[in-house]
Amino acid sequence: VALLVKLSPPGQVFFIQERTGRHGKIFKVYKYRTMRSGEPTNTWTSVNDPRITPLGRVLRISRLDELPQFINLILGNMSLVGPRPEQPQIVEDLKKQIPFYDERHLVKPGITGWAQLNIYAGSLEETKLKLQYDLYYIKNRSLLFDLEIIIKTVYYIFTWKGR
Repeated sequence: VALLVKLSPPGQVFFIQERTGRHGKIFKVYKYRTMRSGEPTNTWTSVNDPRITPLGRVLRISRLDELPQFINLILGNMSLVGPRPEQPQIVEDLKKQIPFYDERHLVKPGITGWAQLNIYAGSLEETKLKLQYDLYYIKNRSLLFDLEIIIKTVYYIFTWKGR
């Protein structure tokens, strides 16, 4: 994957960005680069975002762009399952607009999550729904629920479901 990213439009192999984690702690998340270099990265990404490279589209659909986040797992910034981490400036804006948004930071963010399996949030209204999924996960989290999410994630990756 790293070689393919390096051979695609010029830029770094890895995309490193600050995200908000458990209890609001800021950390750096690692991903394979899926967008053209020099494009703004501090905004939401839409499904058909023109900044995404052709290879980036495939990496996002297959979720291979997420593999470097296992570095975050090893560093202890993220868990395998939990709410997806957001950019600090987006988090600050959403906390002002959505009641209880900060509650999603009671647990470590995850590489995959319940909300991620159910909705792609690219707007304020979709983020409100995503928050409902995140809060449901936090309230009902258990080893069995995590296993269900992991199994569904693997199924979605191999079937490209919902793409």
